Parts: sequence; C-alpha cells; structure tokens
Amino acid sequence: MARGRPHKAPLVLREEDRAELARWSKRARSSNGLAQRARIVLRCADGAPSSAVAADLGLTNATVGKWRSRYIARGLDGLLDEPRCGAPRQISDEQVEAVVTKTLESMPRDATHWSTRSMAAASGISYASVRRIWHAFGLQPHRVEHF
Repeated sequence: MARGRPHKAPLVLREEDRAELARWSKRARSSNGLAQRARIVLRCADGAPSSAVAADLGLTNATVGKWRSRYIARGLDGLLDEPRCGAPRQISDEQVEAVVTKTLESMPRDATHWSTRSMAAASGISYASVRRIWHAFGLQPHRVEHF
C-alpha cells in the first residue's frame, strides 16, 4: 500500500456546467480570476491531480484545492466573486471623471494650478479623495505647463 494522501477522484461535472466553464475560460469579457477558476475546475474534472493542475497553471496546491472544494460545495456559484469587506465606495465614477477632467482642462481663477484643497472645494469632495484620484491617474497639476 502506498503511503501519503490518497488520490482524489476526478471531479464530476454536469454537461451544462462543463459548457459554461469552457465559455468562462475562453471568453474575453470574463475576469481573469473567473477564467482561471474555470480552468482549474475543468482540468480537475478531466482527471488531472490537483498538484499537476497547480504546476501547469503556476498556482499553489492550496489555491487549486480551494476552488475545487468551492465548486463541489456550491457548483458554479462557488466560483463567482464574493462581496469584499469594507465600506462601499462613496465617490461615484462621474465624480472621479469630473475631477480628472477639471484638473486637465481648466485652471482655478486665483492660482496657476489646482491644489488638492482648491479642487476639493470646487468638486465637493474631500482633499484626501482628490489626492487619491490624482495619484491613481498619475496627475501632477503643479507640473502641467499651460500655454
């Protein structure tokens, strides 16, 4: 008798699940994470051991085991992203767009460039939020040359 952990039996997929997983793994609009999870489950269902799937996809055995177990427990729903912890966003995409546009296309009346505080006052959000938006988009208003 061989020592070590017993070999897990291949996953059994319903045909509808196999078709959906194949779509998720190839579709350009799928998130990279979802496509990778679909590939994990498909390879496990084809009989590949978890360690081989992990090595082929450049993942850890724990990652393969996690998604394999979640598929067994919850089916396709187990592979979808769950809500993240933390507070929901308070600033909308429209507000972010307005700050970026105003930063790039206008100047304050009484200064040569926008400061975080002057932009915050003009846009109705906090100066810390303005700073995070500028950082995310690589904006440095004090370095912009206006002609």
